[in-house]
Amino acid sequence: MQIRPGNPPPRSPVSRPTYQRIADELRQRIITGIYAPGDRLPSRQAIADEFGAGMGAAAQALRQLVAEGHVVARTGSGTYVRSRPPVRRLTRSWYREARGGSPFRADMSAQSLRGGWECSSETVVAPADIADRLAVEPAAPVMRTRYTFTADDEPVMLSTSYEPLEITRGTPVVLPEDGPHAGRGVVERMREIGQEITYAAEIVTARLAEAEEVDRLGVSRGQVVMVIQRTYSTAERPVETADIVVPVDRYELAYMIPVRQE
Repeated sequence: MQIRPGNPPPRSPVSRPTYQRIADELRQRIITGIYAPGDRLPSRQAIADEFGAGMGAAAQALRQLVAEGHVVARTGSGTYVRSRPPVRRLTRSWYREARGGSPFRADMSAQSLRGGWECSSETVVAPADIADRLAVEPAAPVMRTRYTFTADDEPVMLSTSYEPLEITRGTPVVLPEDGPHAGRGVVERMREIGQEITYAAEIVTARLAEAEEVDRLGVSRGQVVMVIQRTYSTAERPVETADIVVPVDRYELAYMIPVRQE
């Protein structure tokens, strides 16, 4: 191959470390069902022999799969494919929320689960991205409420919501989970103070769970989560925005989109 002056030389392919190649293959076997939930993986020696690698690479590959949540290691017994929780459904529709009560609790009840949550609220200044989403001045005061949602007392979903205090201060709904309208949905609460929500916007992305989320949800490091960026608005302005974090292996999202004929 002739290299012209001024052109960079061709690069050699970069090979992945041996332990990553072993982890990739074992992960694929788990995903495709060759190793089913509850199956014991081959020993480190057997893995090292199969892949022509050292014991250290085999051990590191297994540690990576443990960190990703694909397998669990049992002292003195071996490494086993992790049993996956059943995938449940979360219905996304503010029209449904407008009927009253907690949409999350309704979802859990429909699946014979006891839905609940723990939360804490505090007044903070709006971070720049939240101020933009709420159309308020930078560093404007907002009520931040952090939730850990549970199903049969097991954590399943996180949410951090923000409401502008210029709307809710001095009203019965200033604290989302305290007062006469505690535990109601955002649509119902805002209606009580004359804020009629007309639409909701959601942006769904995925990323690795952050350290705090790993602890609060009880998931493994390397767990992928969906992040739903939700904003409720009236005809005039946004009145609430939230970041909702859902482990991808526990829930699927179902969107209800009404179609109206004019």
